Amino acid sequence: MTSHRTTLFKKIEITINSLNVENISVERKEILQPLIEFIRTKVNNAQEIRINFICTHNSRRSHFSQVWAQTMAHYFDIKNVFCYSGGTESTALFPMVAETLGNSGFEVKIISEGNNPIYSIKYAENEHPIIGFSKTLDDDFNPKSKFAAIMTCSQADGGCPFIAGAEKRIPITFEDPKAFDNTPQQKEKYNERSLQIATELFYVFSQIQS
Repeated sequence: MTSHRTTLFKKIEITINSLNVENISVERKEILQPLIEFIRTKVNNAQEIRINFICTHNSRRSHFSQVWAQTMAHYFDIKNVFCYSGGTESTALFPMVAETLGNSGFEVKIISEGNNPIYSIKYAENEHPIIGFSKTLDDDFNPKSKFAAIMTCSQADGGCPFIAGAEKRIPITFEDPKAFDNTPQQKEKYNERSLQIATELFYVFSQIQS
């Protein structure tokens, strides 16, 4: 396996060490393969790797994906990886997402209040924090060209047949934990989805030779 550096926050290291890629089915690995190939090609050509995770509301799955992808790139020491997220519309990063990431070891702080709060999400002491807030996929915060568009929900995948500037469009959809909002299972299901996404992105970046 690719060597990795251990400068992540300790609790995130513990979370990552608990992941089991054996839980990923052959079918899911096939779905993940185009993203592996996109990253691998960029690494081999010494190019920057831009990945924009897209969901309808940019509130849950796309944020989990953005944060875990950036973290796994660091863990496996894959250079020049820049992860983003966006939606077909903007709403707000759902608070349970921030809480779930905090429980996995990320340092999460609200740096701007309001209807669409802005979060600082840190995974290592000396790395720039991920800035988390809900935005449309074409927001100025996101790349305009030479990126992979990862469709994390089937609604956005079906509703966006064309993503302007995307070099590659890859559907990697996840079940929405929103279905469990305001139920006794909410915390458990958000954590379950976060760890599924973390496991699959661990697998993706473990396949890249840095």
